[in-house]
Order: sequence, then C-alpha cells, then structure tokens
Amino acid sequence: MTCKRNIRGLSAAGLLAVPIILSGCGSFGGKESEAIDPPPAQVESQMLNAVSGKSMQGQIGLQTTVYLSDQKGMLAPVTMGIPKEEGKDPIVGALEVMVDGGAYSGYIPVGFRGVLPAGTQVKNVTVDKENKTAVVEFNQSFGEYKAQDERKILEALTWTLTGHEGIDKVQLWMEGAKLNEMPVNRTPLDRPLARTMGINLQKADDTQYSQSSPVTVYFSGLSPAGIQYYVPVTRLVASGQDSVTAALNELIRGPQHGDGLEQVMTSETSVAAVDKNEDGSLTVSLNESMFEQGDEIPSEMLQAVVLTVAENSNNVKVKIQMNDLTEVKGDDGRNYNEPVSRPEHINEIPI
Repeated sequence: MTCKRNIRGLSAAGLLAVPIILSGCGSFGGKESEAIDPPPAQVESQMLNAVSGKSMQGQIGLQTTVYLSDQKGMLAPVTMGIPKEEGKDPIVGALEVMVDGGAYSGYIPVGFRGVLPAGTQVKNVTVDKENKTAVVEFNQSFGEYKAQDERKILEALTWTLTGHEGIDKVQLWMEGAKLNEMPVNRTPLDRPLARTMGINLQKADDTQYSQSSPVTVYFSGLSPAGIQYYVPVTRLVASGQDSVTAALNELIRGPQHGDGLEQVMTSETSVAAVDKNEDGSLTVSLNESMFEQGDEIPSEMLQAVVLTVAENSNNVKVKIQMNDLTEVKGDDGRNYNEPVSRPEHINEIPI
C-alpha cells in the first residue's frame, strides 16, 4: 500500500467490543483511622480496575445497552455492566441507567450521561408480546426537562427499548395516565414510537418530508479517553432508492461539519453493487483504490459498513467485497468475505 489512509486505522480501539486492559498498581499506605464513607461506584470500579489489571465493565452482573448522550450531545449506544438485582426486570435496569445522576451514574463511562430528567423513576413496565409493544410508566419527574431535550429523550427511550428482543414499539405513561403528547414541547404521542422516527436526525435545508425516506448510518466518535465508538445518524434521502445503497452513499459522504464525528470511509470509496445471496445475506461490493492485496483494512470502516447495512435491512448478515481482493481482512483479524452479523452489543467503553 503506497498511500496514507485518511481514516483512522485503529487496531484495538476499532473493535466493536473494545478490549479493556488498564495497567497499574499501587499500595494504599497510611495509618489506621476512623471509618470513612465508601467511594462512589465509578471511583471504586476504577480502583478495582487498577488493582486487578483488568476492567470490571461488562462483568459486574448484568450487561445492558442503553442510548446515552455523548460530550457533543449525540446519542450513542453504550454497553455496560451493572449490578444484577434479584427479581428486577432487566428493562427497568436499563431505563434506570438513563436517568441523569441516577443510581447507576457511577457505571456510565466518562463523557456520557443519561438523558432522562434527574429524579425520574420507572413505576411500571409491561410488554404486549402480541403487538411487540413496551408500555412504560414514569413518575412526575419525567416531565421536568428542557424543551430542546424532548426529541432526544424520545429517541433514546425508543432505541434503548427496541434493542430488547420482542419489542418493536414503545408507549409512554406518566403517573397513571397515558401520554398523548410529551409534557413540555407537546410532541404528539398518538401512536406508539418506533425506530422509524430515527436518531440524531439530520435534515438538509431543501429536504421535503413528503418526498424523502430515512436511512441510518454509523459514524465514529472518540471518548475523552480516546476510545473509539459508533454513533448512529439518521438522514433523509430521496424516496425510491434502495435503502442499503442510499445508506452506504451517506456513509461515504461522511459526517456533518461540527458534529464531533469522524469519517469512516474516504470520499474516494464507491458502491459497486449490493446483492442478495441465496442464504439471505447481502454482499456489499465496494471500490477503493487505496487498498491492495494483502492490506489489512481498518475494522473501524468495515464494522461501520456492517452496522449500517444491518440497520437498513432488518439485521441480515453482511459480506464485504473490496476491489478485486480475494480476501477482505480487517485489522481485527476477521475475514469480511464471510457472512458477518451485527453484534449483539456494541460500544463497550471503560468507565
């Protein structure tokens, strides 16, 4: 390979489930003294990490993926481990993680925060299995948020809940009453929420809603600690296009200026074809002249393709072809010529 990549080639941080190895040890000397208050959960976990030489993230008991706000205000899925409580519904636990300053705030990675208002309590969660609808009731504090945060709250709730098996739609209640509109900015809730509402929605000034369709793509972000993670962005494109091809073209187009995201594909990349295989998987054929036989392709790029295709095709498996390469091997050691599934959990970020 003779030219320099202009996308970040991460060897470890480019993995979907980021391996966490925190080195360090120390002796905590000093004289014995009176009892002191235990450290907050986040500090305690970091101390344990330093002593053990490995992360407790994802090993605490219950692994859950929730949508949190990053330092730029973008929503991103974050997979974390939280204490498992006997008899507690995992969905309730996930929602409680999303409360700003809530009981699980110490387990949230630095640079992220929950978007539900402080003091929000989950009073009840039921799942209508036949209609695949989660009905969630909150207390009065749920309505105590700024108007500009209303859509972000709806997106985070919808994408977190629909990440659970058997849930496609969401209905919200507050203090025993069904919400027909949101309390502050009056967003209508006359029908259940679904992922079709999009996330981190970006709309061009000349977009006409009646002549457009949403596609969701995955760009890349960096945590304050320099850990790479994926951020979904929904864009409106002209109707009538193949959704997967349109999404890939938006991925190539790259993130908007100023949104804090990074490009995962170069502007020289092009989509040659998207073909459906007999086994139900999709083969994405890309052209990118900078890659030659034997090159390891940044997994950050390849995994963004897998996530984007899966999001716009009902989670089918994905095969990737690049130029005339006999093997498309990522720097994570994986052969992307073989069918690759969207991972169950993404963005496992150390606290």
